Amino acid sequence: MSDYFVHETAIIDDGVEIGKGTKIWHFTHILGRCKLGKNIVVAQNVMIGPEVTIADGCKVQNNVSLYKGIHLEEGVFCGPSCVFTNVKNPRAMIERKDEFLETYVGKWATIGANSTIICGTKIGAYAMIGAGAVITKDVPAHAVMAGNPAKQIGWCSHAGEILDETLVCKRENRHYKLVNGELQEIDNDQAKYGS
Repeated sequence: MSDYFVHETAIIDDGVEIGKGTKIWHFTHILGRCKLGKNIVVAQNVMIGPEVTIADGCKVQNNVSLYKGIHLEEGVFCGPSCVFTNVKNPRAMIERKDEFLETYVGKWATIGANSTIICGTKIGAYAMIGAGAVITKDVPAHAVMAGNPAKQIGWCSHAGEILDETLVCKRENRHYKLVNGELQEIDNDQAKYGS
């Protein structure tokens, strides 16, 4: 009895580590030397690997490809049909496997449906990548990104709520402020007294 679930149509290559409570669904292929943490959901028709790391609690939706060099931290959400590249200038007839670039996605970030993440970028924790966005450069923590190429259009809270000018999360009542262009959470006393 396994402590994770793999659908009978999924293919798991040798050398893959899968954590407790993880579920891998229809027509998915996980290539060798990948590491999947605990309580991950990998939906149908997903390709992962080789040598991809996915931390605990991530969700990878339908039709996603995660190529070599992708690292997802805890709680990352990959929306349907989002794409991560691994080479900046691919050609069908030129071998470039030694040019794969690492891409890191910080904890609890959301990658929107049909978005494209160009390799070699870092997406900060809690960032929100809009549906269809094309990420060509690093993304700050808590940034909301949209468009092609993507531009920052705002900030979001830990819970993924878009923040207005008050910088207060409507869902969790967390308060934030901008410090040197970065969003930082502040406690209620700082919010009340402005320190």
